[in-house]
Amino acid sequence: MESGLVSVNGKTVGPDYVLKNGDLISHTTHRHEPPVTAEPIRVLHEDNDMIVINKPAGVPVHPAGRYNYNSVVEIMRSERHPSFKAYPCNRLDRLTSGIMFIAKHPKAAEQLSLQISQRTVRKEYVARVIGEFPEGDIVCDQPILVISPKLGLNRIRANGKPARTVFKRLAYYPPPNGNSSSSQSVVDERRPWKGKEGYSIVRCLPVTGRTHQLRVHLQFLGHPIQNDPIYANQKVWGIDLGYNDADGSQNSDEDIITRLSRMGKDEIADAVAYHDEMVDEYNKKRAELMSGELCSICNTPLYTDPGRQELSLWLHSLRYEDANGAWSYVSPLPTWALPPQGRSGPTEVGSIEDLVGAAGANSP
Repeated sequence: MESGLVSVNGKTVGPDYVLKNGDLISHTTHRHEPPVTAEPIRVLHEDNDMIVINKPAGVPVHPAGRYNYNSVVEIMRSERHPSFKAYPCNRLDRLTSGIMFIAKHPKAAEQLSLQISQRTVRKEYVARVIGEFPEGDIVCDQPILVISPKLGLNRIRANGKPARTVFKRLAYYPPPNGNSSSSQSVVDERRPWKGKEGYSIVRCLPVTGRTHQLRVHLQFLGHPIQNDPIYANQKVWGIDLGYNDADGSQNSDEDIITRLSRMGKDEIADAVAYHDEMVDEYNKKRAELMSGELCSICNTPLYTDPGRQELSLWLHSLRYEDANGAWSYVSPLPTWALPPQGRSGPTEVGSIEDLVGAAGANSP
């Protein structure tokens, strides 16, 4: 009231005002919201019950935390009608892109959610990972435990929940020719993933659905997602990036939590992908970081704007299909999964059956 944010009947009042019957009290709230990508929410299919969308990376599904209007639900409401109600049926992390199902009414949402929970729906993702991923069907059965719900941190632990993922390399792109220059040598010396050059595009079939399952399993295998701000962050995990660390012997949970909690406050999340092209230039890029300043209106701590490199994760929900063949939806490969300029490589994926066969062959 002393700051002038409370009004009665449209007029600002102070603490000495005596309320009367029928007075209309209003309070002004000043909120700050981070920016998100301007990439549109593309509709892959729509009928009377369901909308299948290709969610852009960097956009949260629901209003949460510092995000409100910059969310899939609110953007769709703004584009369609204020009365439009969206019922998301599957979950994607803010940084992850790809197929999402938005039901138009609760019954449709319940039906699809039931299918997903009963595992009669098959899902396929695609990821861009560090180094030359092995050929063939790679199955990871490591259990996953939530270490810090607040930070969204998960690790491989024997007492975690069972988790299974089938991986299959789609393409490998070695570094361009001529990387023996002195500048590239400097980059190589500072790489924590020494000996893992280039990057791979990997198909991922999650047999179970644990939080961060694909990201954690890829990290454990020594090929984390190349721009992952958590699991490919050398400031958090050190030189080995958590490779084969099933018991925490390389880094204790407490150490990882302490380092990770500093990201975005007094340190920039430094995923290793940014070193591929420029080591010295990365810290000059704009990145979201607490600025140390407060808003003059509401005293909220202010962040700087995120850099373009912080608005996406190279993980994409590529395909959803009914196990009985009733329906199937496949999104286009994202730009980062296509062959780099001047190189040849796959521009689409084949059938999911190869991955499904590997999952079945390795089931307990």
